[in-house]
Amino acid sequence: MAYRDSLPEEKREMISKLRTVILTHLSEGFEEEIKEGALEYVVPLSKYPQGYHVEKGTPLPFLSVVVQKNHVALYHMGIYMDPQVDSWFREAYGKQVPTKLDMGKSCIRLKNPTHIPYDLLGELLEKISMEAYVKAYETLMHP
Repeated sequence: MAYRDSLPEEKREMISKLRTVILTHLSEGFEEEIKEGALEYVVPLSKYPQGYHVEKGTPLPFLSVVVQKNHVALYHMGIYMDPQVDSWFREAYGKQVPTKLDMGKSCIRLKNPTHIPYDLLGELLEKISMEAYVKAYETLMHP
């Protein structure tokens, strides 16, 4: 994969593993794109023609994987929109991973390659279907 080859060597294995987890556990219907140096998983316009409200004519973003200098950032819009999933993830992370969770509203920062909870991330991806995500997005945009 050309994207992987463009990454710093020390990040390639981590990105390959993350991508495998994502493709294995992500709900049907999402599509993978490479945009601005990031792996993105989106609701395609063929499934949700309205697209993303911020940038008309673009697919609705769900998940992005971005390689930063000191970490890999996993931006998960579903966790941002669903407080129950957010709480579940934070609690499960604390029980399964020996390092402190470094997380913003939608950004999970993965700093230590030896402590990435790939199985937990797979469970997280299975928590929100494409249909549920679109419904939550619609509710948020048009209450």
